[in-house]
Amino acid sequence: MTNLKEDIMDRTGQCLCGAVHFAIRDLNPEFGACHCKMCQRWAGSMLLGLTVPEDSITFEGGDNIKTFQSSDWAQRAWCDKCGSNLYYRVTMEGPYSGTYHMPYGLLDDTSGLKLAREIYTDAQSDSILLAGTRERLDTKATLALFGIEEG
Repeated sequence: MTNLKEDIMDRTGQCLCGAVHFAIRDLNPEFGACHCKMCQRWAGSMLLGLTVPEDSITFEGGDNIKTFQSSDWAQRAWCDKCGSNLYYRVTMEGPYSGTYHMPYGLLDDTSGLKLAREIYTDAQSDSILLAGTRERLDTKATLALFGIEEG
C-alpha cells in the first residue's frame, strides 16, 4: 500500500480555450470513474474524475464559469466560451459538501494519478469495461457514500 501523504501533489489545469484556469493544492492522486447516466450524458461516456476539496482549489476566469443545478445535491459547471465541462460540485450538506469532482483530463499534467474507485457500476455500459482491481460501488452503495437517502 502506498503512503498517500507522500503522493499528494499540486497541479494546475484549464478548459479547452484557456478562459478558465485553476490550481489545486494537495491533490490526492487517486481518482474515480462514474458510470451514472448523468455523467455519461455530461462527459460523453463515463466521467474520470478527481475529488477536490473546496478549500484546495482556486479559479481564474471565474466570470466564464456557468453552472446548472443538475440534481437535488449537485451542480455542474462549464466554460461559457468553449463549453468544456469543468466540474460537478456537491451542494447539499453531508460528507462531500462543497467538494468538486473534476474531469481529470483538465489537468496540465496527469502523471502519477491512479484509478482507485468506480461508482454507479450497475449503470455502466457493457461496451466499456475498465481493467484492473479497485473498489466498485453500485447505485445503493454510491448514494450511501455521498450520504444520500434513497427515495
